[in-house]
Amino acid sequence: MSEKIIQRISREAGVDDLVDVLAERLSPSDLQSLLIEVYRRRSEALTPSDLLRQYQRDRFVQPAEASPIAQAEFDRLAYALLPPGFEAIELSPVAPLGSCAVVSPISQNLTLPTIRGTEVCADPTNMLALMGAQRRRTLQRDEPRTTKRVKLGASHRVLRTQRAEGPGSFQHFRLFVLCTAGRDEGSFTFETETLVDQIDFYLRLLDGVSQLGYDVEDVRTLVTALDERRQEDLKSRVLDPLSEKHPQVSFAFNPGRQSGRGYYTDVCFWIRARDRSGVDYLLIDGGFTTWTQQLLSNRKERLLTSGMGSERFCACF
Repeated sequence: MSEKIIQRISREAGVDDLVDVLAERLSPSDLQSLLIEVYRRRSEALTPSDLLRQYQRDRFVQPAEASPIAQAEFDRLAYALLPPGFEAIELSPVAPLGSCAVVSPISQNLTLPTIRGTEVCADPTNMLALMGAQRRRTLQRDEPRTTKRVKLGASHRVLRTQRAEGPGSFQHFRLFVLCTAGRDEGSFTFETETLVDQIDFYLRLLDGVSQLGYDVEDVRTLVTALDERRQEDLKSRVLDPLSEKHPQVSFAFNPGRQSGRGYYTDVCFWIRARDRSGVDYLLIDGGFTTWTQQLLSNRKERLLTSGMGSERFCACF
């Protein structure tokens, strides 16, 4: 929020350090109690006409444009194609406050916070990372160096506050995401095996959607080795076996990719495709992060997350 706006609000309230009082001096429970009372009073002052006016002008509350039937069919296919060992999860619509901003370079201003110390889920991969960290911690109680992987998948509607612009862009939308949490197994084993697992899933999904009436053409998998020393490993252990399994898909390295640097570590990937009219779309984005390392205070932890804009896909294809 603009510093000038903050200064104006503090001046009009007659409290110079208003933000400091609310953000730092009040305990979380006291702040929550205060805000609950504020919004109770504000809601009591509203009329049915006020409610309708807000519904008509508020971009966050409008219904989705996509067909729920088409989305349900897509999700059913995606869940059926999950790789062995993946568990389907139905996530909560809200996440802990700071779920994205605390562990990644994502601004807190891009999420919609609630007055109860949570935020509307803006990225389900962060929620799956939290679940993965929790399960990894439970596994470590019995075996501190366990390499057992936690594999999770979810279809989830998210809401982001930046204004949605352009075709196939929505204020709230559904994503299909995967998360694999584990421990460093040496020789880049965790990284290469989980990449094959997740990329193969999306390629099988893009092949399978033809049975639902979607026409997907020119599918391309683009891998970026953020540590260029790993490129030969990635070629022999990821791209080559996937290319043999999916001969209709092109595979290449994408060293020029700039987005995601500072967000992902080691390796990240895109999967792109064209619709029947030749329009090119970025459909899937994924890569390794340090989130479980941070959550568990253990640099040996490993995490691969990825996601597909499934609602955007259904709308555009």
